[in-house]
Amino acid sequence: MVHSKLLFLVLLLLMPLAHAANQAEITKDDPALEKRVMDLSAHLRCLVCQNQTIADSNAELAVDLKNQVREKLRQGQSEQEILDYMVKRYGEFVLFSPLVKSTTWLLWFGPLLLLVVGMGVLFVILRQRRKMMRQAPALNADEHARAASLLSGKEGKGHS
Repeated sequence: MVHSKLLFLVLLLLMPLAHAANQAEITKDDPALEKRVMDLSAHLRCLVCQNQTIADSNAELAVDLKNQVREKLRQGQSEQEILDYMVKRYGEFVLFSPLVKSTTWLLWFGPLLLLVVGMGVLFVILRQRRKMMRQAPALNADEHARAASLLSGKEGKGHS
């Protein structure tokens, strides 16, 4: 019993170290490099999380990718060279914002296309409704009086 409590206490004390090990190496001596790493990391998708950039993710792969970005920047590679390397290695899915090209036109312009089509359909429906309202026959005096009495609730209480 004492051994299990001691083991639990040791593991509890080691948890912060395990969390710190899952962080990308931050270079405090070169804040300009770190800013470039974070800026470039914001353009790369975490392949584990998929809805986060590697700048926002603490997944092991994201940490490794940030460290790769940092190392390549230290080696003097340009940001575009690093992006090209990542795309070559992991595919275009690694880019958080896909490139605009013929295979992604629907992704980029689809929402706008749907908005335009929806507005067109709405315009046609409203135009038809307006036309139907103009063509509706006008009420004569008796029909107008009957409608007014029905709306006031005075007529038709005894009829079912």
